[in-house]
Amino acid sequence: MPIPTLRRLSRYDALALTAAIWFLAKFLRYAFPPLFGPFQATYGVSNAELGAAFTGFMLVYAATQFPSGVLADRLGSVTVIVAGAVVAAAAALSLTVDSPFPVLVGAMLVMGAGTGAHKTVAVRLLSRAYPARTGRALGILDTFGTFGGVAAPAAVVVASGVPFALGAGWRAVFLAAGVAGLALTAAFALRVPERLPNSSGAATSADGLGDVGVRQYAGLFLDVRFSTFVAVTVLFSFTYNGLVAFAPLYLTDEAGLAPATASLLYSALFAVSLVQLATGEVSDRVGTLPVIVCALGVAAAAMVALVALTGTGSAVVLGAALVAVGVGSHGFRPVRGAYLMAAVPDDIAGGSLGIVRTLLMGAGAVAPAVVGALSETVGFRPAFWLLAASVAAATVLSAALLVVGPAEST
Repeated sequence: MPIPTLRRLSRYDALALTAAIWFLAKFLRYAFPPLFGPFQATYGVSNAELGAAFTGFMLVYAATQFPSGVLADRLGSVTVIVAGAVVAAAAALSLTVDSPFPVLVGAMLVMGAGTGAHKTVAVRLLSRAYPARTGRALGILDTFGTFGGVAAPAAVVVASGVPFALGAGWRAVFLAAGVAGLALTAAFALRVPERLPNSSGAATSADGLGDVGVRQYAGLFLDVRFSTFVAVTVLFSFTYNGLVAFAPLYLTDEAGLAPATASLLYSALFAVSLVQLATGEVSDRVGTLPVIVCALGVAAAAMVALVALTGTGSAVVLGAALVAVGVGSHGFRPVRGAYLMAAVPDDIAGGSLGIVRTLLMGAGAVAPAVVGALSETVGFRPAFWLLAASVAAATVLSAALLVVGPAEST
C-alpha cells in the first residue's frame, strides 16, 4: 500500500480505537443474557435473581452518563474513556476464576459503571477529532457497537463448548474480553491524544479543567430548539425500546407468524444497522436535520404500516415494514449525536450529552413496562399504535426544527 494512503488511514486510528472499545463494551453487555442458563448451572440461582442483577447493570450504566460527561468536560475525554475501559476490563477479568454469585453481581455493577463511561464521552471526543466528518465517525462508532451485540451470543456458544482450565467454559469469554480491553486501552491512551486539536495529552481550555456548574447545563434547556430536539430523542427512544422488547412476541401472538419466522425478522431489524454508515456520511454533506427528518419519517411510516397491516399482511409485508423501521431507527442514531455536538458549547459538551442520554435512556427503560402493561389490558395493537404515535410525533417536531432552524451552540 502506498505510503500516502497509509498516512491517510492512520488519521483514523482515534476512530478505530474508540469504536473498538465501544464494540467491546456492547459485547460485554449482550454477553450476559445468553449466559443466564450457564449462570443458573454454575450458581444455582433463579431467573428473578439474574434479572435483578442485569437490571442493576443497566441502572448503573444509565446513572454513569451524566457524571462521565461532566468529568470529561473537566478532566478530558481521553482520561475518562481510559479510566472507564480499565474498570470494565478489570471487572471482566475478575470473572475468570471460580467465585460465588455475589462476585458476579458486583462485577456486573462495576462493568455497568465502566462501560457507561464510554459512549457519551466518545461522541464528544470524535466530534473534536473529526469536526468535518462527525456524522461519518459516529455512524462507524454506532455500527461497531451494534456488531458487538451480534458477536456476543456467538462467542458465548463457542466458549461454552470448549474446556477451560480456570472453570466453566463461559469464563473464557470474560478472560478474552478483559485482555482485549486492556490492550485496546493502552493503544488508545498512546495514540488518541495526538489526534485531538490543541492537545498533547494534557488538558486544554476545550478539553480540560473548567469551572462548569449545573446552571450552565440546565441553561441549555431554556433554548426552545434544543429542548425540542431533546423531546425528539426521548420520543424516538420510547418507540425503539418498546419495539425491540416486544417485536418477536408481537409477531407471533398478534400477527400469527411462526416463532422461527419472527426470530428471523427480528434479526433483520438489527442487520440493517449498516445504514448508519450512509446516514452519517450524508449528514456531513447536506446537514443533520434533513437526514433526521427523513430517517424518522421512514421509521414512523413503517411503524404505521406494521400495525395497520397486522392480521392482513403476509410475513413478507410485515418483514419489510419491520426492516424499514430498522432502517429509519438506525439511520437516526449517529446523526442525533452529530446534531447535539453542533448544538452545545464545546466546554460543556460532555455533560450536556450525558443529560440527554440519561433522559432518552430513561424513556427507553419505561417503554417495555408501558407496552407490556397495555398488551395485557387493551391488547398488543393499541400498544404498538402508541409506539407509532410516539415516533410520528418525533418526526413532526424534527420537521418543525428543519423549518425554524437548528439549535446553535453559544
